[in-house]
Amino acid sequence: MFIFEAKRFIIVIIGAIFNAISLNLFLEQANVFASGFTGVAQISASIATDFFDIDLSTGVLLFLLNIPVAILGWIKVGRGFTIYSILSVIFMTIFLETIPIQSLSDNIILNAVFGGIFGGFGVGITLKWGASTGGMDIVAMVLSRMKDRPIGIYFLTLNGAIIVLAGMVYDPEKALYTLVTLYVTTRVIDAVHTRHEKLTAMIITAKGQEVTKAIHANMVRGITRIPARGAFTDEDREMLMIVVTRYELYDLENIVKEADPNSFTNIVQTTGIFGFFRREDEKV
Repeated sequence: MFIFEAKRFIIVIIGAIFNAISLNLFLEQANVFASGFTGVAQISASIATDFFDIDLSTGVLLFLLNIPVAILGWIKVGRGFTIYSILSVIFMTIFLETIPIQSLSDNIILNAVFGGIFGGFGVGITLKWGASTGGMDIVAMVLSRMKDRPIGIYFLTLNGAIIVLAGMVYDPEKALYTLVTLYVTTRVIDAVHTRHEKLTAMIITAKGQEVTKAIHANMVRGITRIPARGAFTDEDREMLMIVVTRYELYDLENIVKEADPNSFTNIVQTTGIFGFFRREDEKV
């Protein structure tokens, strides 16, 4: 488990570096804005500098905006996820302050596209390893669990506000370039990370009871146990079927590996579910 957590910690740092590069080397000088709370901090800093002659740091603003969100995540989402999300924000703030702001190209389209690529990769690998970049990730997750609606709805709402604000404060062309960055970021995140909100895990194991207990000790999800037999070994097995959200996938992987290192797990897309699927506001 220590090795997994060490890898997770390193991935969070790498993701923070890529997000900082996205801002400081591509988006900042071009006045193209990122998604989520990063975009909110970025546009707030730009408005303060351009209209009020107040020099505010995007990194510091991002850190301050994430303080109340971190408290919300600690209460509603989970300590492990929130701790790594806080670490991601802290490291991103550090890298935003240490990596010099400079322009690698005067072409605004190149800045918008490559800013989206670097930012999307940073967010994607962070999500893939069971953490987030804080901010809107946590807010969207909490709202999604409360209302059982897709997380994308809440991302779209905030990001739409960023695009509108960019167009109103600067010019409509900036809003269009911001839209390009958001599109590229989303596509890269989908390519790196599991894009579907709910997933079905089919776990083949010889230790069905132990794996079931381990999952129930850490997650509140129903499990269907189905008798199975290995075609090659002709030995008895069990198939445990469980539906999880994409944010729970990393934790499920580690739980199963620890309970039965010889198990086999197949993850498939779940396009829809009917019946009971526990939400955060429901009691067990």
